[in-house]
Amino acid sequence: MSALGPGRAGTPASPGTPDLAALMARVAVGNREAFTLVYDATAPAVYGTARRVLRDPDLAAEVTQEVMVEVWRTATRFDPARGSARAWVTTIGHRRAVDRVRAVQAQRTRDDLAAQREYSPPFDDVQESVERDVEQTRVRECLESLSDLQRDAVVRAFYRGRTYREVAEDLSVALPTVKSRIRDGLTRLRLCLGVDDHA
Repeated sequence: MSALGPGRAGTPASPGTPDLAALMARVAVGNREAFTLVYDATAPAVYGTARRVLRDPDLAAEVTQEVMVEVWRTATRFDPARGSARAWVTTIGHRRAVDRVRAVQAQRTRDDLAAQREYSPPFDDVQESVERDVEQTRVRECLESLSDLQRDAVVRAFYRGRTYREVAEDLSVALPTVKSRIRDGLTRLRLCLGVDDHA
């Protein structure tokens, strides 16, 4: 069985190339001499096709070898009524090259995902996240320091986006009462959080 050596892929088939369809029939029954002739006649075209798709000479050479092995193993599938032997072989080459491109892209995607999972955020991001968590914890603790009525009114107004009037309707109490609860609740929150009303 021939091997794709330096310069072989770029060497055009000689003008006296035998009938490839007839050679393929002999390859189909295991004739190695016929396969050598098919290889020499079609490998350059396969390599050229793979090189155009992959743009990498080494990958193109690998694909060419894979294609020629496939031709040897599946020669019985060649049907001369459906096209020339050269077209059949180069079509296999094109399909293999495209598959290789997809495999390379899939591997890159897996590598990128793995890199993202292993990514550690900069210290500033971690510090900001910690500070935000601490602040949220303080707010929750301070909310717990309010009376139930104050906390319910403040949460409805500032965390659920309800207006004072809607809060009053939700709680079935007078609007001035709701305003008073929210005002007193906010005052206690500011004191708990150390916020200066006059800042």
